[in-house]
Amino acid sequence: MKIITYNVNGIRSALGKGLADYLQKVNADVVCLQETKAQPDQIDDTLLKVIGYNHIYWHSAVKKGYSGVAILCKQKPENVVIGCGNELYDNEGRVIRVDFKDCSVMSVYMPSGSSGEDRQGFKMSWLEYFYGYISRLKHEVPNLVICGDYNICHRAIDIHDPKGNAKSSGFLPEERDWMEMYFNDGWIDGFRFFNSHPHHYTWWTFRAGAREKNKGWRIDYCVLHESLKSNLKASWIDAQAKHSDHCPTGIELKF
Repeated sequence: MKIITYNVNGIRSALGKGLADYLQKVNADVVCLQETKAQPDQIDDTLLKVIGYNHIYWHSAVKKGYSGVAILCKQKPENVVIGCGNELYDNEGRVIRVDFKDCSVMSVYMPSGSSGEDRQGFKMSWLEYFYGYISRLKHEVPNLVICGDYNICHRAIDIHDPKGNAKSSGFLPEERDWMEMYFNDGWIDGFRFFNSHPHHYTWWTFRAGAREKNKGWRIDYCVLHESLKSNLKASWIDAQAKHSDHCPTGIELKF
């Protein structure tokens, strides 16, 4: 099973930039999307269905043009869960999950705190809630994969300028501590399982030619429960995909 995650920074914009052609070439079984920024009735999914994604599930924010997650599947899942059961976060369209026979896949869009103290506080409250949520869920839903935009760089290796960003949201000590706790509690960073080298990023600001200079952040992850460790066969980041200010990252599982 090939799984990729991609913050598209607007699904309609990304489709206009050739996203469907890209997905056809990648040929993933499950595609997790974040920051779709659209209501389902605003999206023409014809091209996605033409390339084999006949089972598409959306969780949009109440606020139009904001946030939102989705999962595209080639095979019909056994179960679909919209949201995380908390109205505060579900109103922002942050979590969706599909369950298959061998594993379950979640698409998650974690809040950004870069706009100010209020949203940083919201982000930290979310992290506390989400940790408790998945701690319960991993016992109820075996073989869980949690893909998405985490809006946090785990370690200095995951950001181009760790010293200059030491006080930036997304690389704050308390955020990184949360990631460390997460990965020490039975979760595996799919990309780092195979690759320990620097300069691999998934997001670049649009400013100052950051992408061309590879001055980026690795904030998008495919995370899997340790029960799937023996099934993990490959992982990658595709920095050449340019439909967004993010790029896709993926894993391959063998059952």
